[in-house]
Amino acid sequence: MAATILVVEDEEPILNLVVAYLKADGFVVHTARDGESALMLAQTLRPDLVVLDLLLPGMDGLEICRRLQHDGGPYVLMLTARAEEVDKVVGLSVGADDYLTKPFSPRELIARVKAILRRRRHMSAPFPSESALLTFRDLQIDVARREVQRRGVPVTLTAREFDLLYTLAATPGRVFTREQLLERVWGHDFDGVDRVVDVHISLLRRKLEDDPTEPTLIQTVRGVGYKFTG
Repeated sequence: MAATILVVEDEEPILNLVVAYLKADGFVVHTARDGESALMLAQTLRPDLVVLDLLLPGMDGLEICRRLQHDGGPYVLMLTARAEEVDKVVGLSVGADDYLTKPFSPRELIARVKAILRRRRHMSAPFPSESALLTFRDLQIDVARREVQRRGVPVTLTAREFDLLYTLAATPGRVFTREQLLERVWGHDFDGVDRVVDVHISLLRRKLEDDPTEPTLIQTVRGVGYKFTG
């Protein structure tokens, strides 16, 4: 079944170009030109992926992305006219899965979309050898449902935060380098910066640790990377 994609872009020439290439590649495509319309359509359509412009009138792409991720949400490819690393890291930290800087080639857009959808299929189901329920002290990870509870209270994670937590928690005590986490969680074809791993680790600690500055669940291994201690 063809994936459903919602394109959120207020510049008509870019919108038309993106839609034409996505449809030509067999995707089911819907469009929105502002944040409110995008959120309403996303709730109704439940798209597999949203191609989202960062700079929109009214609500900007960062806020839209943040709201989309509240309920697990679709995967997001963000479009931006900026190329600064800090903007990329901020965008990825609120749930975007990849970034594409304008001007971009339509072929590159299609390649990024397909890469994200491949990663989703890989990460959205538990590995057959793993338990469907991981429990560590007051933390419970329901792999099949992609839900997390701490002390019986649901913890809202973005899709990427869940994937990162599951990767670490599936093998407690194992040390992962940033490069290994990028490859396992974001995919080997992710053209991103390794700082995004640090950003997501920080976000997880804020949601899971009593004191994020003194973490006990996800620990830093100086000069190497991170490990889950449970």
